[in-house]
Amino acid sequence: MGRRRGRGRASALFCGGAFAALLALPAGAETLTLGATNATSSHYQVAVGMAQAIEKGNPGTTVTVVETGASVDNVRRLARGEIDLGLVAGDVFVQAKNGTGQFEGKPVADLVALYPYDDSIINIAVRVDSGITDLNGLTGKNFTPGIRGSGGELLVTQSFNLLGIKPRYIYGTVNDAIEGVGNNQLVGYSKYAAASRVDATLRELMTKVDMRILGFNKEQQEKVLAKIPGVSFVTIPVGFIKDNPAFATPSVPIVYATRLSLMNDATAKKIAHAIDQNRQILISVWPQLKDYDFKKSLLETVEIGIAVHPGALAHWKSAQ
Repeated sequence: MGRRRGRGRASALFCGGAFAALLALPAGAETLTLGATNATSSHYQVAVGMAQAIEKGNPGTTVTVVETGASVDNVRRLARGEIDLGLVAGDVFVQAKNGTGQFEGKPVADLVALYPYDDSIINIAVRVDSGITDLNGLTGKNFTPGIRGSGGELLVTQSFNLLGIKPRYIYGTVNDAIEGVGNNQLVGYSKYAAASRVDATLRELMTKVDMRILGFNKEQQEKVLAKIPGVSFVTIPVGFIKDNPAFATPSVPIVYATRLSLMNDATAKKIAHAIDQNRQILISVWPQLKDYDFKKSLLETVEIGIAVHPGALAHWKSAQ
């Protein structure tokens, strides 16, 4: 169901037992490596929950959660066979599979989804005292577009390139962005967040700095939709954060993906089944998943060009 491999410098969290317990596993025990995201992200915490859910549904299997640079980094690791499954944003998935964008001429043709777990939006947040009230105002300003190698960074920089918006990009970790915005070295930053609640990093910033979330106007939305596959737009209502008007922003499904050459049908079906049957573990980390329809969301991803592993699809089609 998986392979044992050294992971070089990658940091890893062994879920379900210490290293000594791993050594004590019986012959034939299986190991999977799951590529998550930056350890400061709430997505990393739910990745740990996923590992626990997969282990619970597959006794004898150990899942290693690896901190990564998120979507783009995970696809590249999948292409090199360094991980067995990983977090991938929908737009990154489509570009990687088709060999466009950052994957121009280097398609990962057998990339397939196992299960979805979120529809994320982009929060493009700036200090109110920066005076910036629209995206064009970011040109020439110090701005962090996301963790380098993440789906959020790719989507924001691609969108801004299309729209002729040219910030002075400053790269670093999420913590670097929070610190930079807090001490006024950056006018703002962007990252993926849930549409149903204010992101934890933004909540932290708003304890000391008044913030504003910027949106895309209709013309900007049309340009992005025409050129970047796998993306839709949602309108977030007035008051999402204090005194903020309604704003339209990109929305993408987030899936965990693998490759057909890395995972057989039986393994994919077991993983999908384990996530489905043990979703309470995920809900305990992310309460908003209580009302998330995994099956419906998985089947809808096909409509935007996200292929699903046949083994996983067999489970989701029969799931209640």
